[in-house]
Amino acid sequence: MLDTLVLISRVLGLALIVLGGIASLIGAIGFHRFKNFYLRLHPLTITTIWGCVYPLIGVTLLTITLSELGVYRWFIAGASFITALIVLFLAPAGSHAIARGVHKSKTARVQPCLADLLDSELCG
Repeated sequence: MLDTLVLISRVLGLALIVLGGIASLIGAIGFHRFKNFYLRLHPLTITTIWGCVYPLIGVTLLTITLSELGVYRWFIAGASFITALIVLFLAPAGSHAIARGVHKSKTARVQPCLADLLDSELCG
């Protein structure tokens, strides 16, 4: 029973690491293809969440099962998990703060603009 849980944890950890790599590649392609700042902010946030948090959770699951690391596996797993939580909470807030700062400084314009309820001057 324990061997099955270890195997499932290792496979799931490796799958999350691979999924993070694929998500980073997709986010880079999205960043390249989108036209303006606000559209590019979305793939960057997805890359941060999917490409950073998921691999860190995968590292957590993987290191818990590696007895070769000895007692250090718990330090690595704990640090990975705490880092994943911090990134998970701060990445959307940072993305929102950047978008708000750019909008308030009127640095980036959206073309074509359908409606801007915060500042109608930017959409004209």
